[in-house]
Amino acid sequence: MNNITIAATATALPPNSVGPEEVKAFMSQVFQVESSRLNAMMAVVDSCGVRKRHIVKPAEWYAQPRLLSETSAEYREHAIQLGSKAASDCLEKAALRADEVDLIITVSCTGVMIPSLDAHLINSLGFRPDVKRMPITELGCAAGAAALARASDYVRAFPKSSVLIVAVELPTLTFQRGDLSLANLISTVLFGDGAAAVIVTGRAVAGPKIIGGGSHLFPNTTAAMGFDLKEDGFHIVLSKEIPELIRDSIVPVLDRFLATYNVPREQIATWILHPGGRKLLANVEQALGLTALDTQPSWDIMRDYGNLSSASVLFVLREWIEKREVRPGVYGLLAAFGPGFSAEMLLLQWD
Repeated sequence: MNNITIAATATALPPNSVGPEEVKAFMSQVFQVESSRLNAMMAVVDSCGVRKRHIVKPAEWYAQPRLLSETSAEYREHAIQLGSKAASDCLEKAALRADEVDLIITVSCTGVMIPSLDAHLINSLGFRPDVKRMPITELGCAAGAAALARASDYVRAFPKSSVLIVAVELPTLTFQRGDLSLANLISTVLFGDGAAAVIVTGRAVAGPKIIGGGSHLFPNTTAAMGFDLKEDGFHIVLSKEIPELIRDSIVPVLDRFLATYNVPREQIATWILHPGGRKLLANVEQALGLTALDTQPSWDIMRDYGNLSSASVLFVLREWIEKREVRPGVYGLLAAFGPGFSAEMLLLQWD
């Protein structure tokens, strides 16, 4: 019997937030471009599908240039703060003590801190000194899904163990005020800050079961997505071809993954998809023959929080678990896409 269970989820958000009008005002102030280009930027804000995002600093803070060392200090402070909040809330919801956790997986691609976040959590939240640690730093938006897969692998190898996943992403700290590229523009209007935590356990508890996970690297697409680290910090790399790449390739990738478990795609009742952007979600729906109703939680998360990179799919997972009525026994598919260009997938079954 499969007892690899998602026992609890939790999220944490910074107190500051912005909506479309604040973003437009910010862009008008920061980007010194001709009026036609500025009008095109404003149109992107209106059409991106994001109505609100949380940010770790007030909007005016981002308008000033800063050294990488200053940005890194902000990342460390807020990553620890938000990660601690999400982890504490998740443990409480799972009725699990910190010293009962056997592995901590921490996830982030929007900053670097050594020692990693897990060391700070161990010292402040009461985890055992011998708890195992697995920081994941370079899988981008796919890393939340990958962390769930690695957690399930661990529990499969060590039954009755418990794993805590903490994903913290602060993409607004990577903002580049002097970068007028389309990728930086999209990043400015789409990404938001936040943290998510998940408990995966082999104990007999209620919650969705993880049947298994899979990965796929799309050949010759390493330049499609990522970051370039330069003297002034991270510069986002984001190809405009990504939505079309996913639309044209996703069906055989998902079908091969599901065939591993003898589950046809028609049996998938819950679609837990990373909300990477409006066009990406729409293309996935088109390719898979889904409607917006099938993926509404993903649209809701993008609308209310933006793209939170690796934490996004965990926000969507929480939405499905806490706000949706799902019949016992039905299958769900969780998928996220990231640098490589790659896909991470999990097959779930509702308890």
